[in-house]
Amino acid sequence: MEKKLKIGIIGCGGIANGKHMPSLKKLPEVEMVAFCDIIPERAQKAKKDYGTPDAAVYTDYKELLKDETIDVVHVCTPNRSHSFITIDALEAGKHVMCEKPMAKTAEEAKAMCEAAKRTGKLLSIGYQNRQVAANRYAKQVCEAGELGEIYFAKAYALRRRAVPTWGVFLNEYEQGGGPLIDIGTHALDLTLWMMDNYKPKMVVGNTFRKLADQKNTANAWGDWDPKEYTVEDSAFGYIVMENGAVIVLESSWALNIAKPNEAKFLLCGDKGGLDTLDGVKVNYVKNNRQVIEIPDMNSGGVAFYDGDGDDDPSVLDARIWINACLGRGEQCVWPEQAYTVTRILEAIYTSAQTGKPVFFAE
Repeated sequence: MEKKLKIGIIGCGGIANGKHMPSLKKLPEVEMVAFCDIIPERAQKAKKDYGTPDAAVYTDYKELLKDETIDVVHVCTPNRSHSFITIDALEAGKHVMCEKPMAKTAEEAKAMCEAAKRTGKLLSIGYQNRQVAANRYAKQVCEAGELGEIYFAKAYALRRRAVPTWGVFLNEYEQGGGPLIDIGTHALDLTLWMMDNYKPKMVVGNTFRKLADQKNTANAWGDWDPKEYTVEDSAFGYIVMENGAVIVLESSWALNIAKPNEAKFLLCGDKGGLDTLDGVKVNYVKNNRQVIEIPDMNSGGVAFYDGDGDDDPSVLDARIWINACLGRGEQCVWPEQAYTVTRILEAIYTSAQTGKPVFFAE
């Protein structure tokens, strides 16, 4: 019987319980043998729900990293600690899956990339939306060249009233920002991935805190506390790439719109266009007629078979990651790609603070 990969979980809060641990539990190739959280009860519960009977529990992540039998670490902590925990784990000889966003700042993200190269260990970031069936299909369309050169795109991360009121989401110190760094990061990652374009030239953007002081908000998770709301409620960016392509990024937890769109995108190329605003729609001209193609995402092969458990994006993401750690294939999300996402997000925040465009060094 093949040796199972031993995994340590650092941070046993919402995202670990909502995505990482349930997905890993479905993979027979792994076992979760260590859990760390600054709240010991959370680590104990994680062990009970997902760990091996003899799994270790820690409140100090550095103690977990001393265990030489651990092969892989999942970093599921607030954004502020992503970089230094990830670097320490890489230096300790572990492969690392770090939850998105990669880091609070571009400098931190760059240091993570450098640590992965220096140690020879794998590093990936939790952009599981790449594995959504519609997005996998869209990526195949792009890779086949059906859109031609993509020169205009929009990345959508818009909610009407869905401000996360738990954890530290509203805490600028812990998170580095609000919806831009939380959900805008997914939309931007998807758009850059579709375009296969990671060379930004210039960014201009603005952030708003217009609804954060309101009450009786009809928020999906109940009213927030305005005193604790220290981040933006909306952020928008205009991104110009080195080849002249333009991306408009829209993100908000609370915006007066009729229809939310989150982790969606629109792509316009010189041969065709595509958007995922309501399913997948591909548009092009054929026989001198405008055509819209709508694939049936509930059929078309085993990968899209309705009811197939492997169609869960989080499970697919975990499977691709673990296969890479086992040497069975390449990872999907590369740290250099996530670094570019972080650079652009940081530039939008900087532009909003200074009122000036931000130009990237050659």
